[in-house]
Amino acid sequence: MTAPLAPGDRVLLIDAKKRRYLVTLQAGGEFHSHAGYVPHDDIVGQPEGALVRSTRGQGYRVVRPTLADFVLKMPRGAQVIYPKDLGPILLLADVRPGLRVLESGVGSGALSMTMLRAGAIVTGYELREDFANRARANVESFLGSEALDRYQVEIRDSYEGIDVTVDRVVLDLPEPWRVVPHAAHALEPGGILVAYTPSITQATQLRAALDDGGFAMAETIEVLLRSWHIEGQAVRPDHRMVAHTGFLTHARLLGD
Repeated sequence: MTAPLAPGDRVLLIDAKKRRYLVTLQAGGEFHSHAGYVPHDDIVGQPEGALVRSTRGQGYRVVRPTLADFVLKMPRGAQVIYPKDLGPILLLADVRPGLRVLESGVGSGALSMTMLRAGAIVTGYELREDFANRARANVESFLGSEALDRYQVEIRDSYEGIDVTVDRVVLDLPEPWRVVPHAAHALEPGGILVAYTPSITQATQLRAALDDGGFAMAETIEVLLRSWHIEGQAVRPDHRMVAHTGFLTHARLLGD
C-alpha cells in the first residue's frame, strides 16, 4: 500500500488546465500561484490523487512525480535529454543492473538518473563543475543518497581519453567522433556505444568514425512523439507534436 503524502515528499500539483507544478512538501509550507495559495499541511496525510483547493478555490490534483515529470521540471544548468529519447537510449544501450557505463556530458543528470534507476553503475565525465554538481544534486534529490554509491562524476574531458573499463559508453557531446578511439579501448568486446546528436551532420561524422574504429551493427534513428486528442467521438491527432530533438546512434564493438 502506498504511504500517504508526508513532509519531504516531492509532489506534482496539477490544475484544471493540466499545468504542473513541482513542490517539495514542508511542514508549514505554502504553494503560491495566481489562484491563491495551498498550505502544504492540507496536502500532508492525503493519498496520491487527492484534490486540494487553494484559498481562491482553484483545485489541484496531487500525485508523486514520475521520472519523466521530474526531468521536465527539475533544476537544470544545461539542456536535458527529453523523456521521449531517454527510454530509447536505455534500450539501445541495453542498460541493466550491474553494467558499468561511462557517460560523457552529464549536463543536468537526466540520463544519469535514468540509467542509475535501471541499476547501472555510472561514471560521468563532465567539463563544467557547476553542471557536475547540479547532476549529483538532481540524482540525489530524485533517487536518494544511496544512488550516489553507484554514481561518480569526474571533471574530465573524454576527448582526451577514458581511463576506465566499461560495458557501455553513452555520449551527449558536440563531437562524439573524437571519443570513438578512446571508447574502443575502454569498452569490453561486444560493448555498446550510444550517442545523442542534435544535427544529422554530427551523426554522419560519428558513423564514419565508428566504421573506421572497429564498431559494427551501427544504426541511427530519430524518435518522433505525437499525442492524440480523444474527447468522446472527437478523435484526431493533436495539432502540436514533439518532433525533432536529436538523433540516436548506436553501435557494438567487435571482439576482434
